Amino acid sequence: MLLRHTPKEITERKSLTVNPAKTCQPIGAMYAALGIHGCLPHSHGSQGCYAYHRSTLTRHYKEPVMAATSSFTEGASVFGGQSNLLQAINNIFTVYEPDIIAVHTTCLSETIGDDIPQILGKARVDNKIPEGKFVIHANTPSYVGTHVTGFANMTKAMVDYFAISNGHKEPRINIIPGWVEPSDMHEIKKIARELGVPIVMFPDTENVLNGPQTGKFEMFPKGGVTIDELISAGSSQGTIALGGLASGPAAKALDSKCKVPCEILDLPIGIKATDRFVDALRKMAGVNVPDTITTERGQLLDIVTDMQAYLYHKKVALVGDPDPLISLTEFLVSIDMMPIHILTGTKDKNFEKRIKEITEDIPHDVNIASGKDMMLFHQWVKNDPVDLLMGNTYVKYIARDEDIPFIRFGFPILDRIGHSYFPMVCYRGGMRILEKILEALMDRIDRDSTEIAFDLVM
Repeated sequence: MLLRHTPKEITERKSLTVNPAKTCQPIGAMYAALGIHGCLPHSHGSQGCYAYHRSTLTRHYKEPVMAATSSFTEGASVFGGQSNLLQAINNIFTVYEPDIIAVHTTCLSETIGDDIPQILGKARVDNKIPEGKFVIHANTPSYVGTHVTGFANMTKAMVDYFAISNGHKEPRINIIPGWVEPSDMHEIKKIARELGVPIVMFPDTENVLNGPQTGKFEMFPKGGVTIDELISAGSSQGTIALGGLASGPAAKALDSKCKVPCEILDLPIGIKATDRFVDALRKMAGVNVPDTITTERGQLLDIVTDMQAYLYHKKVALVGDPDPLISLTEFLVSIDMMPIHILTGTKDKNFEKRIKEITEDIPHDVNIASGKDMMLFHQWVKNDPVDLLMGNTYVKYIARDEDIPFIRFGFPILDRIGHSYFPMVCYRGGMRILEKILEALMDRIDRDSTEIAFDLVM
């Protein structure tokens, strides 16, 4: 429904969330699991939860998302889901033959207290897990955290279950990309490839959720990090984690378990954050930056210069996940735009501090909140209108009600197709963000202009 009745007056709401700016942990865990080659994600809970997780990812990526479920009924809800999960593991390996099953829990299985490690141990003892096959798990109750923490928990599980040090430091860098699109993962790998740096990226959804149309169904697409690569991550010379919330836990676990030193950076969105990523990769691997990367950076700077007059002091409202919002806010401030309303539904104590630091020189009051909802975001916009909104598909209702230009950014994007094929990260992604921003602003000028002011050339 449209939100025209949202009041301008803001009141404190401690026990009521209206239009949440987040979704649940299992969705993030399922997305991370899809980044392992030959993996079938498994939702340990009811069919309804599993259907929601699959459908949300399918609607965002416009690709069929394969997963399985323990199919809890009343009996499992009372007596526990051990028998359901044991039967599911046996059926999945017999019928679908994945290399690995990645189990994530739901509210129901967490509430009744299923001990997943114990169940997986029994499955191994009962020979329900074939030789050379694997089952991993992450605890992801929906009543705490968000899809971002679910992603982080499953990514950390990859380290906990697989990473092993061989006693040597191999000339290779681990990159944990955070929750980004498959095209973003491709762009990050491209930067590493042009630097000449061997990497292990995990998870890796390139060619899993943005693969080509071949006319032939593949249960397990060719993309994804392999189990051998996950094992080898424990012997890499270093790890770069992109996004502290989504990637930090896995990087720290790898450091603690295998003594692989890590550097936790912001997502490489925009010029400054990408510069830091390239520089960190350069230093860690001991290589030089090639002209191809320098040229791309120069092209992005040229676009910023050309657009400056149209972007200067335009007010922007942003809603989304903490890691991308931190980098996006920095990018917008660096090109003299003014992000004045910045909200995330994921509670993150570092988020508000970082955003305050980034926006401290903006000549305007700035609203910042984490763990809040879109009703508050809408109220901010009503009380202090902006020139541009950026956020996921649900922001379109606010954009329509307030008649404000809107750019889709983040997860989920349910009403457009193709976004997962074009990067938003690194220098090439920065160019796309700028193009989308200027297009939205200029389309509004064209829409509102008189016939006399309707220019052919801007």
